[in-house]
This record gives sequence, C-alpha cells and structure tokens, in this order.
Amino acid sequence: MNRTAIVSLTLGFALFVALLIWQGTGSVMSTLAGAGWGLLPIAAFHLVPLVLDAAAIQVLVAKSCSLRRATLTRWVGESVNSLLPAGQIGGPIAMVRQMKQNGMAGREAAAGITVSTTLQAVAQIVFALLGLAVFGIGATRGTGDGLWMPMLLATGLISVLLYGFYVAQRRGIFGWAFRMLSKMSSKRDWSSLLDRADAVDEIVLRMYGQRRQVIASFLLSLVGWIVGTAEVWLICHFMGFPVSWVDALLLESLGQAIRGAAFFVPGSLGVQEGGYLLLAPLVGLPADAALALSLAKRTRELLLGVPGLVYLHFSERGWRRQREAQQNVPLPSATDTAPL
Repeated sequence: MNRTAIVSLTLGFALFVALLIWQGTGSVMSTLAGAGWGLLPIAAFHLVPLVLDAAAIQVLVAKSCSLRRATLTRWVGESVNSLLPAGQIGGPIAMVRQMKQNGMAGREAAAGITVSTTLQAVAQIVFALLGLAVFGIGATRGTGDGLWMPMLLATGLISVLLYGFYVAQRRGIFGWAFRMLSKMSSKRDWSSLLDRADAVDEIVLRMYGQRRQVIASFLLSLVGWIVGTAEVWLICHFMGFPVSWVDALLLESLGQAIRGAAFFVPGSLGVQEGGYLLLAPLVGLPADAALALSLAKRTRELLLGVPGLVYLHFSERGWRRQREAQQNVPLPSATDTAPL
C-alpha cells in the first residue's frame, strides 16, 4: 500500500467513525439490526447485477471466455475493490490475472477489462444523470436546492475525465505509458514490454471498432446499474423504512456517483456514508437509517467479498504451483527422442 492510499484510508476511516458517533452508533446499529436475516437474500440478489456486469465483459471477449468464467472474474474484481486498500485499480488488475490464469492471452485480457471498465463507467454516468433528472424534479419542489448544482458539476467533471481516458485509449495509452517508463529507466530493456503494450493498444482499438459488442456491453452495464436499485429498495424495506422505487433510484444512482467520485479512497470508506446522509433528506429517510443503509451495503460486500478473496487466494496459489511445475519439467534428451 502506497502513502497516498494509507492517507486516504486513514481519513476515510476517521470520517466513517465520526459520522457513526455523530448520529449515534447505538441508534444506527439497532436500525441495521432491524433488517436481520434479510441481509442474506439482499446479498444473494446482488448476484443478478453481478452476472449482468460479467456478461458485459464476456460479450467483448466471447470467443475466449465463458459467462461462468467472466462471472467468477467479476466476483473477484468486486471483492478486491470493496475490501482491499488497492483503490479502484486493484479490481481490474485482479480480473486481468484471473482471465490469464484461465487460458486467455494477457493482451486480450488487459484490453477486454480496459474497454469493459470504461463502458461500465459511461453507463454509471448515464445512470447518475437519470438520478439527477429525478433529483431535478424534487429540486423544483424546493427540496435539495443546495445539492443540485454541485452534483451536476461533479457528474460533468467525471464525464470530462472519462472522455479524456477514452481518447487516451484511442491514442495508445499503454504504449505511451511504457515509453515514458523506458525514458525514466534506461538501464532496463523495455523492448518486449513495449511490443506487448502496443499489442494491447491494437486490441483495444479493434474492440471499440466492434460496435454491436460495444453497445451490448454498455447496455448490459446500464441494466446492471438499474437493477442494483432493487438492493436499496430491499434494504430499506427490511429495515422498516420503505421507500418508493423512484426514491430508491435516486439514492442508488447518486449514491454510486458519490462513491465513484471518491475512487482514490479505498472502498470509499466514509465518503459513501456521508453521501447517503446528504441524500437521505431528499427521500424523507432519517439520518440513522441512511447510515444503516450504507452499513447494510458494506455487510453485503463482506458476505460476498470475503469468499471472493478466499477464492482469489487459492486460485493464485494453484496458478503459481502449475507454473512452477511446468518450469521444472525436464526437457527430453537426445536418447529419448532417438528412433528405435
């Protein structure tokens, strides 16, 4: 973990604890306890958007990866992003490794995850704009006037940054990055890595040229975000604070947008909780229920993420053993290959 991640995690944890103390830890935990065993079906329901996100990956690399394998890959990526202090870059790296372990070429895996992650981010922006539209209706009625403009500006800023990342991909971001590294460290031979990076850039361009697959991946990601709204609706229902589908949509879309904007904070710890506190008055949700909603989501992340990290551990260990075994296989001698 680098220094920036440590500082971000520390500040996020401090904010998380401060919000709990401010709203009353006992009150928040008792509200969360109201959901009881309902947290288990909520965790099970998350498998639906998880499979949709996996299908958004698989449609881009259909010839090299099954939906089952893509689902396991997506599960690992979410687990890393949610529970490990690796920022939002840790999940994609883990997903690329998972795809390589299962026989996909590393270049195609890197390109597929890069394109699918970009399209999922675009879908999240569209989802956030949908939430802002709902938010705008509330703003015209006099609720949340102070939040409308900051949310719109934040969404616009994220859109600009994402567009810049897309343009960088079209212009060969991997090759450019490795060329910059080669200039900074001239003692190492970067030629083979540069060739691989250029190959990844070529595959990325090829994938973006497959319009049907790109549109399908984007739509699957968008449907995944929308379906995820049911998770908020279910949590509030089980806690005894039912909200309408429209209110659940507002909480999920803008809540995820706030979480996404804090990508530099591991797990968006503290930021997610603060976001729900800001959004709660717009739907008439008490502050302690808003924090309990965030904690319920984190409980779901633990219920699915811990097994995901265990699976990642054993799959990594198995892959290393397999590679070591392959490296230790003796080459056939001349007498072994000589004709009888």
